Amino acid sequence: MRFSCEKAILLSAINTASRAVSPKSSIPALEGLLLQADSRLTISGYNMQTGIRTAVDASVTEDGCLAVNARLFGDMIRRLPDDVVSFSCDSSLNITLICGDASYNMTAIPADDYPDLPEVEDEYSVSISQRLLKTMISETSFAVSTNEARPVHTGSLFEIEEQSLTVVSVDGFRLALRREKLENSGSGAFRFVAPGSALNEVEKICGDADDPASITLGSRHLLFEVGPTQLICRRLEGEFLDYRAAIPRTNPIILTADSKSLMASIDRVSVVISDKQKSPVRCVFELDKATLSAKTASGEARDICRVEGDGNGLEIGFNNRYLMDALKYAPADKVRLELNTGISPCIIAPVEGEENFLYMVLPVRLKNS
Repeated sequence: MRFSCEKAILLSAINTASRAVSPKSSIPALEGLLLQADSRLTISGYNMQTGIRTAVDASVTEDGCLAVNARLFGDMIRRLPDDVVSFSCDSSLNITLICGDASYNMTAIPADDYPDLPEVEDEYSVSISQRLLKTMISETSFAVSTNEARPVHTGSLFEIEEQSLTVVSVDGFRLALRREKLENSGSGAFRFVAPGSALNEVEKICGDADDPASITLGSRHLLFEVGPTQLICRRLEGEFLDYRAAIPRTNPIILTADSKSLMASIDRVSVVISDKQKSPVRCVFELDKATLSAKTASGEARDICRVEGDGNGLEIGFNNRYLMDALKYAPADKVRLELNTGISPCIIAPVEGEENFLYMVLPVRLKNS
């Protein structure tokens, strides 16, 4: 196997594929990257849960397929000078890397030792811009559950309908929903749950341009294609929360708040809250104002945030981080707060226009003052 490639291009591909490499495994090949050279160079990483495969342009003079230790190979390429890297491997699996005056030698792992990445048959597929997919994942992934007791909630639900994509994450304390229009859903309506860990990698792979990304649903696996890079992961099975039934929408109290101002107020009163000194943020919603406070053994904090509307003196408590996250990721400067009672969820949605986002935060029971 023999090829040459610009160092920067090769290193970028190594870094991308290495995200799916097991840092430690009883199978040495799973700590490696698979290199396949034919018309192009393809580099793959696979940890038996998620696989990432990316292709780069290289000058291939001898086809071949082998695996290399990902950490060592990456460290070697990273330390080479910025020039063209020449890679060669003989029949005894001895690799030589040459770049400028620097050179390295290492031993390859037989390609037969490397597990095959799953093939994803094209049952359904959808195309969406990379920028939009990245944004939708970012603005919902914070609410993905980390509780393995309900594995299906450790991922996000994707619902593709005729002309829209909805992404929903839920962890038992909050819910995050993003919805966007699609020009063409491709193969009709379908839904699936993608693992949160895989979606975090998809978010990193996606660029900030409007170039297309495609999502393909197979019987057991999902394929995300972003430019020359493919990410393959298992679908999560199980019954995802019926989010439509879980979101109360007949709330009598409607307030309008500036996202940044409300976040700043929460941040101010959160200064007395810590992992050791926990306390909910107590919110009292009145006419055109919200009084926020927190009290722990460390101290007390109080602030007033101006809002529009009458909260009728409603007193309700929230986990400060959960409320901050919802406001932070809401893609709007002003939001509508929908409230009912001190033990009912708070709904955060757009003030006007299409409802392209919705966040729900469950309250924390307050002790009597």
